[in-house]
Formats: sequence, C-alpha cells, structure tokens
Amino acid sequence: MCLVEKAVVMIKASVRPSVCGGHPTSTDMNSQVKSVRSNLLALGAIGLWSSLASLGVALNHVPPFLLTGLSLLIGGLIALPLSGFRVSRWRVPLPTLALGVYGLFGYHFLLFLALRDAPPVQANLVNYLWPLLIVVLAPVFLPGLTLRWQHVVAALIGFAGAAMVILSNTNSGAADSGGVGWSWGYPAALAAAFIWSSYSLLTRRVSAFPTAAIGSFAWVSGLLALLCHVLMEPAVSLSTRDWVLIGMMGLGPLGGAFFLWDKALKTGDARHIGILSYLTPLLSTSMLLWLSGRALTWPVALAGVMIVGAAWMGTRAR
Repeated sequence: MCLVEKAVVMIKASVRPSVCGGHPTSTDMNSQVKSVRSNLLALGAIGLWSSLASLGVALNHVPPFLLTGLSLLIGGLIALPLSGFRVSRWRVPLPTLALGVYGLFGYHFLLFLALRDAPPVQANLVNYLWPLLIVVLAPVFLPGLTLRWQHVVAALIGFAGAAMVILSNTNSGAADSGGVGWSWGYPAALAAAFIWSSYSLLTRRVSAFPTAAIGSFAWVSGLLALLCHVLMEPAVSLSTRDWVLIGMMGLGPLGGAFFLWDKALKTGDARHIGILSYLTPLLSTSMLLWLSGRALTWPVALAGVMIVGAAWMGTRAR
C-alpha cells in the first residue's frame, strides 16, 4: 500500500462518530463525510503539487516567472467549466481579489527571489514552514478553532520529516556550493511561507466566493508574473514539448491544485489539512527518484513514516 493510500485510510479511521443511544446521529454522519471529503480534496491538491518538482526539472531552461505566468493563465481556464463558461461568475469584491493575488502571486514572487538569492535546499526548507504555520495560525485567523498539543507535536514531526526529505535530496556538490552564510533569500522564503499559510486561512474570513473565482486570482497573478518576466528575465523561445509540459503544469500543480485546495479549506479543518500538507515534499522527492530510476533511500522512507504518523496524530485530535 502506498503512502497516500495509508494516509487516506488513517483519515477515514480517525473519524470517530459521536454516539447518541449507541448510534451516530445524522449530524455526526454529515460532519464525518464532510471531513473525509475535504481531506481527500486536500490530498488531491497535494498530489498535484508533488508533480511540480518533476515538471520543473523538465522545464528548468524556462525562466521561472515566464513559466509561472503561462502556467497560471492556463490554470485559470479550469474556472470556465466550473462557472458554466460565464466569466462574470468569477467576479469578486476587490478585497477578495487582492487576497487571491496576495496568495498566488505574492507567494511565487518571494519564493523565486528566495531560490535565487539563497541556497535552494535551505530556502526550500524554510519555505516548508507553511504547513506548520497553517496549523499554528489557524486558531488566530479562524475563530472557534483550538490549538491542541497534538496538533503542535504532529506539525513539528511533519516538519522534521519534510526537512529530512529535502536534505536527503541534496548531493554533495549542491551541499558544498550552498554555503551556510546569511542571505536575504531566507527572510524571503519565510515571508513566502507566511503568505501562503495566511492566504489559505484568510479565504475563510472574507465574504464567501465561488471556487471558480480562483480563475480570476490565477489570471491576474499570471499577468503580473509575465510582467516580472519582461522586467527581470531574458526572452526565450519555447518548443512544442515546452508548451505541452507548461500545459500540464497549468492544469496540475499551478492550476487544478489551487481549486482543490480552496474547496478543501472551505469545508475542512485547516489544522488537519496543514499537517497533511507535509506529504508534498515526500511525494515530490519520491516522484523524482522514480522518474530518475534511483532507489528509495532510508532517509526518505523514514521521513515517510514520520509524515504519515504525523498526519494520523493530527487528524485524530479534535
């Protein structure tokens, strides 16, 4: 059984019904179904995000802002069938649109700055504080949620597992060239982590908006990314293969994943979803190993046990 299947089984097993006279009530059952569905939606987004590194490797010759801009514009097209091909249904209040651009564009802008100015491995490690921040900040941004010790412990175990995956994926050359000195890329990576975690939580604080509105977030963010490309990156020509892979990226990790993520956060427990998010670097590294034909290493296997265990612990806490 793969790690994702184990996580799904743990999610379903963790939902224990309240009993009234020995039988679960209809309210309990509806709550359980809603919880499982939101966690599965989150796992869908996580699964798509896990393909980002592999696609990025295949497209590493494409400037990052150009790649992001085109992918977001393509990803925004997913909103067309969701809205019945009526773009007017994407319309949201200006503060909501600003929040969406803050999340999609702000996160990627700062992440690319971090990866450019700091050693990529260390910057990515700082970036993966965002699942931990979702867990810790959920009670701050969302009234009615309580941070329990199980959530904190699970988030820390998950972060440790993610750190093990990222660090184990370095080779000696990357580690030697990375250095350990100060870089402004580190605060940029931390800011990116805060932006994505706060965006994820604040989508439940603004006026309700349809998931199709993610299309407007993606299109505005995509245009801003293309503007950054024009101002900061050299012009390049793209092959047919590049366009096919960019289309896959747009429909997957930089498109479809955002729609699934939005739906999951609107209906699920942000604390549980934050802990599940640590599956992203694990699945991403596993996919890279599989595509490159390399064997699964013991650090990655141990990290898998830690992350799945953290997901089990976090989803059992109420």
